Amino acid sequence: MANKAKTRKKSRPDAVDLRPDKEEQVEMKTLVKDERTLKIIGAVCLLLAIFLFIAFSSYLFTWKADQDKVFRGGSYFLFAEDIKVANLLGRLGAWVSHFFFYKGFGLASYFLCSLFFVLGANLLFRKKLFRVSRNIRYVLVGLLYFSVSLAFFSGSSSFAWGGAVGNMISKWMTSFLGTIGTAAILLLGGIAYFIWRFNPQFDVPKIPKLPTRNQQSESQNDTLTPPLPVDEDEEEVENSGARLLVDETLASKNGLKKKGGIVVVPPAEEEEMIPFDIIEKEEELVAEITPEPEPEPEPEPEPVHEVKPPVVIAPPVKKNQPVEDLPLEIKSQPLSEESEEDAVKVDELPPYEPTLDLRDYKYPGLDLLETHGSEKIVQDPAELEMNKNQIINTLKNYDINIQKISATVGPTVTLYEIVPAAGVRISRIKNLEDDIALSLAALGIRIIAPIPGKGTIGIEVPNVKKTVVSMKTLLSSEKFTHNNFSLPIAIGKKIDNENFIVDLASMPHLLMAGATGQGKSVGLNAILVSLLYKKHPSQLKFVLVDPKKVELSIYRTIEHHFLAKLPGEEEAIITDTKKVINTLNALCIEMDNRYDLLKEAGTRNIKEYNEKFIKRRLNPQKGHQFLPFIVLVIDEFADLIMTAGKEVEMPIARLAQLARAVGIHLIIATQRPSVNIITGTIKANFPARIAFKVSSKIDSRTILDAGGAEQLIGKGDMLISYNGELTRLQCAFVDTPEVEEVTDFIGNQRGYPQAFLLPEYVDEKDMEGKDFDLGDKDPLFEEAARLIVANQIGSTSLLQRRMKLGYNRAGRLMDQLEAAGVVGPNLGSKAREVLIKTEHELEEFLTNM
Repeated sequence: MANKAKTRKKSRPDAVDLRPDKEEQVEMKTLVKDERTLKIIGAVCLLLAIFLFIAFSSYLFTWKADQDKVFRGGSYFLFAEDIKVANLLGRLGAWVSHFFFYKGFGLASYFLCSLFFVLGANLLFRKKLFRVSRNIRYVLVGLLYFSVSLAFFSGSSSFAWGGAVGNMISKWMTSFLGTIGTAAILLLGGIAYFIWRFNPQFDVPKIPKLPTRNQQSESQNDTLTPPLPVDEDEEEVENSGARLLVDETLASKNGLKKKGGIVVVPPAEEEEMIPFDIIEKEEELVAEITPEPEPEPEPEPEPVHEVKPPVVIAPPVKKNQPVEDLPLEIKSQPLSEESEEDAVKVDELPPYEPTLDLRDYKYPGLDLLETHGSEKIVQDPAELEMNKNQIINTLKNYDINIQKISATVGPTVTLYEIVPAAGVRISRIKNLEDDIALSLAALGIRIIAPIPGKGTIGIEVPNVKKTVVSMKTLLSSEKFTHNNFSLPIAIGKKIDNENFIVDLASMPHLLMAGATGQGKSVGLNAILVSLLYKKHPSQLKFVLVDPKKVELSIYRTIEHHFLAKLPGEEEAIITDTKKVINTLNALCIEMDNRYDLLKEAGTRNIKEYNEKFIKRRLNPQKGHQFLPFIVLVIDEFADLIMTAGKEVEMPIARLAQLARAVGIHLIIATQRPSVNIITGTIKANFPARIAFKVSSKIDSRTILDAGGAEQLIGKGDMLISYNGELTRLQCAFVDTPEVEEVTDFIGNQRGYPQAFLLPEYVDEKDMEGKDFDLGDKDPLFEEAARLIVANQIGSTSLLQRRMKLGYNRAGRLMDQLEAAGVVGPNLGSKAREVLIKTEHELEEFLTNM
C-alpha cells in the first residue's frame, strides 16, 4: 500500500510538474475554489437579501411619499443631494423598491429575497442547507405566477400589486381568455404550484398496505423494517442512492432478506439491522453530494482547503500531503521589478488600442472621389480583327507562321498572344518590333518574347480609345477593402484588368522614375491617397520632401494627423535642402532608437514589437511606446543629389538598408533616371521600381535593368518591377481637386496637438568653434539632468532614446552634466556614475546654479 501511495503521489501532475505556461490558470482556479472567496460571496448575498427585504417592507408604507421623486429619473434621483425620501434605506432603497415593485413584479418581488438568502447561506456555511437549483425554479415560477395573479385580482388599484410585468400579462390573458377563463387558469395554476412546491400527502394511511403487493409469503414471522426517513422533496430521495437499502448485495451482506423489493429482517435481529459497515458505505456514496465533515475532529482547517484540486486524489494521499503541496500552489517565476500584484493588474487590463487617441476619427469616404470615364473597358471588335490580321500578315511576309493568336483587352493596351509554329526562332519575332509597329501604325509596340510562365509571345498594342482607371474603382474593390496588408497601396490595373494592389511594407521601398508629365505626381498621389483611406493617424506618419514646393503642398492640411517634422520647424512639408539633410539624419536617429527598443523588447520587427506592446507586455516607463509606420516621400530626388550630393545619398542609403524592420519605408521619385542620380547603392536597396515613359532605352535600363519603358505611351502607362516580375499597368488617376477633398475632410477633424516630432538633429558643423562653457548651457540641460537622476543611469543612449536627440547633442549634454558634477567621468562601455542620488538634491543643485 505504501508503494501504491508513492506511485500515486509521483503521478500527480500538480505535485511535481507545474508548468509556467499554466500558472495563471492554476492560480485562477485556486482563487475561485478558495473557500474564503466563497464565504465572502455568501456574506454579500445574505446582506443583499436583508437589504432587499428591508427596502421592500419600507416601500409598502412609503411608496406614496417617494413615488413622485423617483419618477424624476434614475441618475438625478440617486445623486441629487437635495432630495429626501421616506424609505428606511434612503434614495437607493426607494429606487430599488420602485424598480422591482412598480416596473417589475410587484409584491412577488419578495421571492428574490429568498433566492439570495439561499445562495448566501449555502456559500457562507459551506453546507448544502438548501437546494439551489430547486429554489431557483420555485422563485422564477413564483415571480411570474403571483405577479400575474396579484395584478388580475387587485383590479385597478393604485398600488402596483403585480407590477408592470404582471399587468401586461394579465391584460393579454384577459383579452385572450376573458375574465372567467383567466380566473380559472390562475386558480388552477395556484393549486398546481402549491402541489409542486410542497407535495402534500393526501392519502397517508394507505402506506402500510404496500406489503400486500407481494403475492408470495416466505415466513409468518417476517416483519417489515421500519420505514426510512423520507425527505420532503422526492427528488432528493430519488437522486440519493446511498439511502436505498433495497440493494440485494447490501441485504445479503447483512443477513437480510428481500421480499417483493422490500428488505425484511427477523424480529430478533431488528436492533442490528444497520451494521457499522453499511453506514460507512453510505457515507462513501454521499460524500460527493453532501460534503459534511467526518465525526472525527479535524486538528487544522488548512487540509480541508487544500484537498480540493481539480485532479482526483486517493484518500490516503490527501491526509499526508496538504503541507507539502502548499509551496507548489504558489510556485511562479520571480518578478524582477514589478510586484506580483502589479503583474495581475496588468493582465487584467484590456489590450492597448492606439486608435483611441483619436477615437472620433472618421475615415474618408469614397464619395469624395470621382469616377472618371466608364467603369467598363469597351474595345471595337473591328479594331481587334484588323490588328490581328496585320500582325499575321506582317509575320507571314518574313516567313513566320503562327499556330494560334488571342487578345486580352486592357484599359490602355491590348495584349496579343501568339504561339509560333514549330521551328520558328523567337529572336526573329523580337527583331520585327519596328516592322509590326509600322504595319499597325501604332505608337509604342512592345514585344515580350516569351511571356514569363507561358509558352506564348506577347505583342502589346496601344488601344485607339483608352480607358481612364479611376482611383475610386480601385479603393472600392474587394481586394483593397479586405486584405491584411500593413501598408496597402492601390497603383493601377494590369492588362487583364486585375487590380494591382500590393503591400508597401513588403516592397519595402519604392523607386519611381519617368520623364516630365508622364504621371509621376499622379502616381505619388495615388499611393498616398491609398494609405490615407486605409490607415489611422496613430498608425502612419508621412515625411514629405518637395523641392519643387508645389506638388505635395496639398497635404499641408493633414499636418496634425499624418505628417512628421523636426522639432521647432514651422512647415511640416520640407522644401529647403538643408532641412532635408537634417530630416534624413533625424530619421536615421529614429531608426537607431527604434532598433534599441526592439532589442530591449526581444523582437525582430515592428509588427512583433507593436503586438507585444498592444498586449501590454512592454513597460512605457522604460521608454516603450506604440511605433507608427513612417513613410518618407521625396518628389524630386535628382534636385537633392545635385545640390547636396553625398550628404543626402548616405542617409538615404542607410535608411534603405536598415529601416525596413523598424517600419520606415521610402518612396523616391525622379525625372532623371541617370546613373549619377540613381547610383548602384540606391538601386541595390530598392527592389521595387516603377518606370513611366522615359526618353531612351538607357534610362529604362537604369531604372528597371531592362528595356521597355521607352516604348510606353505616357499618361499613366507604366512598368513596375516587383518580386522579380515586370508588369505593365495603367496608373490609377486621382485629380488634384479629389486629393484636396480628401485632405480637407481629414484636416477638419480633431487631430493631435502637433505633428509627429522626429528626434532633434544638430549638424556637427554647427557645433564647431563653440567653446564649452557652463554659462552657455544647452536648453535641455535641466531636463536631461532630471532624466539621468530619475533613472540613475548616466548613459548617452538614454538621452538619445528618451529625448529623441542626435548623438552629437546627447554627447554634448553628457559633457555638460559631467562638468556640472551631475555624473562622473566616462567609463568606456559602462554607464557613467550618477553623483546626485535624489531628485530633491538635484532641485537644490539647479537652484544654486
